[in-house]
Amino acid sequence: MVNKVELVSDGIKVSELIQGYYRMSDWEVDRQSLLSFIKAHMDMGITSIDHAHIYGDPACEEIFGNALKLQPGLRKNMQLITKFGIVPGKFTDSMTGHYNSSSSSIIASVESSLKRLQTDYIDILLMHRPDLLMDADEVADTFKTLHKQGKVRHFGASNFSAAQFELLQSRLNQPLVTNQVEINPVNLNALENSTLEQAQRLRARPMAWSLMDGGRMFKENTDKNYRLRTVLTEVMEEINATSMDQVVYTWVRKLPAKPVAIIGSGKIDRVQSAVDSLAFNMTHEQWYRIWVASKGHGVA
Repeated sequence: MVNKVELVSDGIKVSELIQGYYRMSDWEVDRQSLLSFIKAHMDMGITSIDHAHIYGDPACEEIFGNALKLQPGLRKNMQLITKFGIVPGKFTDSMTGHYNSSSSSIIASVESSLKRLQTDYIDILLMHRPDLLMDADEVADTFKTLHKQGKVRHFGASNFSAAQFELLQSRLNQPLVTNQVEINPVNLNALENSTLEQAQRLRARPMAWSLMDGGRMFKENTDKNYRLRTVLTEVMEEINATSMDQVVYTWVRKLPAKPVAIIGSGKIDRVQSAVDSLAFNMTHEQWYRIWVASKGHGVA
């Protein structure tokens, strides 16, 4: 059973694994089948659910909301996470894709998400990507309004640098509860740009997305991926895991910032495998062996 953890002290609790719905529009499941999947991972204790307003065509939020409508009582036991801020380009009218964190854009995105998800509040709202035109005061004032209206309970960021996170936090009285960032053995940026050190300092657990590098780690035959697959297989056998996925979950969980991992699969057996990975641990040497495989050189 997956336990609940606090993202920040005295803040919202989320499940130690989060179910992501990024690719749900490709799952090709009907409402009843999707509802069964939702109930299955909630029965495992995975009650926190990650969305974004731009995911899917048709919108993943809407597909999810239509399934939830079949059993609306489930809502009170889940934590819905969604995002705002990316405006995709439209080739039909030559509009360039861009970021928008203006008050009107945030409010429009939240209202759309509430309608699609068929709920009257969002548990955690994240700013999806840094906006170079972000007015921190305007964003903070909009957050305060949405919180006062009861439409959003907690706020956070996604893909923010430490400086960007610090700036937005400086305008808020309540803590930003998380920074959702990419963490995997292929992409070590979050380990090298002070993001995770900041998370430790603030005691604000990050959310980790794309743990499997979108599957490319296991499919693409680069020198780095070959080294990683070799070492992941070694460590898998050493810790008695049953898949390289489980080794990656364990590797990410060992980080002292205590990332909360987002599961990207819509297959319940792979969700169960992620849950089973919570029982594993690895040594410092095993963790660094994977890091060395990624870097292509040893420690100095």
